[in-house]
Formats: sequence, C-alpha cells, structure tokens
Amino acid sequence: MKVLSKTVGAFQENAYLVIDEATNEAVFIDPGAEPDALIELVRKSGAELRAIWLTHAHLDHVGGIAGVRRVWRVPVHMHAADRPVLERAPVSAAMYGIPFEAPEVPEFSIEDGQQLSVGDLAFDVIHTPGHAPGHVVFRHGTTVFGGDLLFAGSIGRTDLPYADPTAMERSLEIISRLDEATVVHPGHGPATTIGRENESNPFLIGIARPVKRASA
Repeated sequence: MKVLSKTVGAFQENAYLVIDEATNEAVFIDPGAEPDALIELVRKSGAELRAIWLTHAHLDHVGGIAGVRRVWRVPVHMHAADRPVLERAPVSAAMYGIPFEAPEVPEFSIEDGQQLSVGDLAFDVIHTPGHAPGHVVFRHGTTVFGGDLLFAGSIGRTDLPYADPTAMERSLEIISRLDEATVVHPGHGPATTIGRENESNPFLIGIARPVKRASA
C-alpha cells in the first residue's frame, strides 16, 4: 500500500490517495478542497482512481469532490447518517466565506462492519460517530484513516451541528482498543499512533481499555 497526501483548503485538511501497488488502483479519502491540486496528485502518481471514500461530510472534507469527478466519474461512498451534514455544507461554507462547490449525493452508503476494497486491499469500515453522526474510519491492518475522530494530541470538535459528545466518548474508546502500533492518518495534522495517543492524549487518558501490543 502506498499513501500519498495533500493538505488542502482553508482548514488545512489532509486528503489521502491510497494506492494498491499490486494493481495500481487507487481511492481518494476525503478530497476536501483544491480539486486541481488533487487531480494533479492522481496524475503524477500514475494510479487509476476507482472511488472516493468519505470519513464524514463536513465542508472541508467534501469540497474537492465535484472537481475531481469532472475528470474521473468515480463512485462516492459515505455513511447515510451524514446526509444532513452534507446538505448543510454549503451553508457552513457561506458562514466562513469559503468558496464551495456542493457535490452530488453519494451513490453508495457504507455501514459499520462493512469492507471496502481498492485493488487487492480490503479496509474495514468502523462507525465512529460523535464529531459527525455518520463519521467512520477505514482500517487496513495497522493503518487507519481516521478523519476527524483522533488527532495527534487532540480530537475532533463536538460543538458543531449534529455532533454528539457522548457518542464521541464511545468512539474514542473503540479506537483506543486498536493495536498500539496502529498508525492513524488524521483529517488534520501529522500522523500518530494509537499507542502514543493512549499514553499522552488528554482525551484518551483514563478511558478503560485493554491495551493491545503488536506481536514480536
């Protein structure tokens, strides 16, 4: 697996191009803004874009979809519970004074426990509501694309429309139980690991969990 990232937009969101090196097929996770830059990333990679997967539908995670799909008419996958968040995105963009092109409604709905594939790579979909009702993370082995659930030293906001602090606590407990070697590629900021965040993130310290360690 090859992971290319591009930090885009006013909110400095991390868009990820995930490539299966065996088949050269790729998926975009959260193409949030600056579609021209994202299109260039795909073209330079030489990969064949097959789909767009969304961790959630906040404006900074969906603003590049329309532009990318004018070049590659690939399907978009999103949890159905985030439909209201997607519908509100243009209003949110207007509030911040950010230019925004609303994407079409995603073709495919994803659910907790489902598997999505790109090439020969299979990813588990884990529903992690709190920051948004349909927030999910995508996990392949000890690699997670975590959206705005968990950051290095922090977590996603729960004071936004449709957010739920209680659900966020449950979702943080879920992710804290992953193998401590798991690398988290977040929606904002640098990558981190579950072990590092369990030890130092103030929002995870104190959560009851059995810590999993990687095999020797």
